[in-house]
Amino acid sequence: MVKIGNIELGEFPLFLSPMDDITDLPFRQLCKQHGADVLISEFIASEALIRDAEKSFRKMLFAEYERPIGIQVFGNDEDSLLRCIDVVADAHPDFIDINWGCPVRKVAGKGAGSGMLKDIPKLLKITAALVKHSPLPVTVKTRLGYDENDKPIVTLAEQLQDIGVAAVSIHGRTKTQMYRGEADWTLIGETKANPRLHIPVFGNGDITTPQQAINARQRYGVDGILIGRAAIGNPWIFEQTKQLMLNQTPVSPTVANRVAICRKHILAAVDFKGERQAIFEMRKHYSAYFRGLYDFKQFRIPLVSVTTLPEVLSILEHIDEHYAQ
Repeated sequence: MVKIGNIELGEFPLFLSPMDDITDLPFRQLCKQHGADVLISEFIASEALIRDAEKSFRKMLFAEYERPIGIQVFGNDEDSLLRCIDVVADAHPDFIDINWGCPVRKVAGKGAGSGMLKDIPKLLKITAALVKHSPLPVTVKTRLGYDENDKPIVTLAEQLQDIGVAAVSIHGRTKTQMYRGEADWTLIGETKANPRLHIPVFGNGDITTPQQAINARQRYGVDGILIGRAAIGNPWIFEQTKQLMLNQTPVSPTVANRVAICRKHILAAVDFKGERQAIFEMRKHYSAYFRGLYDFKQFRIPLVSVTTLPEVLSILEHIDEHYAQ
């Protein structure tokens, strides 16, 4: 049984990897309903939380059935992060995840996220303070290192364990790689194989199919898998992976299934965020929901152009009718 602290996650947990403006409450709940074992919030800036920013507080909202769930935070200032921990703990998630992995310029360029991998002593000092301060288990999501010449993850994971971190999630790229090239799982596997490391190691990067998740488990021995971009418009990837783990043939959704799940998603998003914001943000999902369908362009362009919920629902109905013929 894999655990974060005393929280049982199952034999091989499948995580929905946190993604900004993607893994909001409506999408997380869909993924939970389709087999995701562990959910993590969108990442939240510590500075925004301690300033009582409404958007950041909304990112912490979750339903009880989403558990086990972690709230992920980022920042580069120890005092702000410590104050942030108090705010997050009051929301009562199951664990708090520290993001030392985000590579985007607006985060890493300020020394937060994977930018902190350039200063490992500071990273460890801040993390140790957060672990000591937090009433909840603290986990870390990070990368192999800062660049091709600096990949300290095997040692870093052990150091994080030694200061009390409950688990580590590793994306198989460096900060400078961003999301380019292929994820390198070799060092993730070496980290897991370190005989001095006893906390769970979760792998992340380029898991786009159920078979790739199975392969990563078998080849690298990780305790669980994070699935990120491959879940966008494809929440059933979690249950398909579980089916394959049981030597069952993964069940692919019909077009009618896809339409029904997409409709459920947009209705929940409108209820949670309001029509205007939900319509805009759902545009990131439509192409993925209907990926691979022939002659879909006639629907894709209208879907990313309309501005009201009735228009979206009408197009979805037409998609259902068109592919049912």
